[in-house]
Amino acid sequence: MSAKNKNLSEHQSLDVPNASKYKIAIAVSAYNEAITFALRDGAIATLKEYGVKEKNIFVELVPGAYELPLAAKLLYEKKRADAVLALGCVIKGDTDHDIYINNAVSKALMDLTLQTRAPFLFGVITPNNLQQAKDRAGGKHGNKGVECAVAALKMLALKDKLN
Repeated sequence: MSAKNKNLSEHQSLDVPNASKYKIAIAVSAYNEAITFALRDGAIATLKEYGVKEKNIFVELVPGAYELPLAAKLLYEKKRADAVLALGCVIKGDTDHDIYINNAVSKALMDLTLQTRAPFLFGVITPNNLQQAKDRAGGKHGNKGVECAVAALKMLALKDKLN
């Protein structure tokens, strides 16, 4: 589906369970902070909207996107988080660095998800330029932090249902 004219953060409120019992950790890249802090703020607001208690939301900053998987694992272990959101922004540059970073981070988060059976959400936006980043961090295409928060809550509800 093309995101060209769609706010990707739109979701049906009834589809998101009450999350008052969950602990959610959020690892946030400090690189491109104008973007990543908007993702963080969207995620936190969404988690609170669906009942996650403020005392059960744990946020830590890391230098860049590449450091997100380790931070996510540490947060999961130390805070006994039910789910972890990894939020970052890797803007395409003149080299292929973005491809290597994004592939490594997404693979590491998927591995953590499968190893722990807890949702580790890939909230790293991968735009070609700063405007595309702004569009996905609260702009015309929504907020990837919101999307990750909703996805985490839905996956936790699924996990509860199947356990």
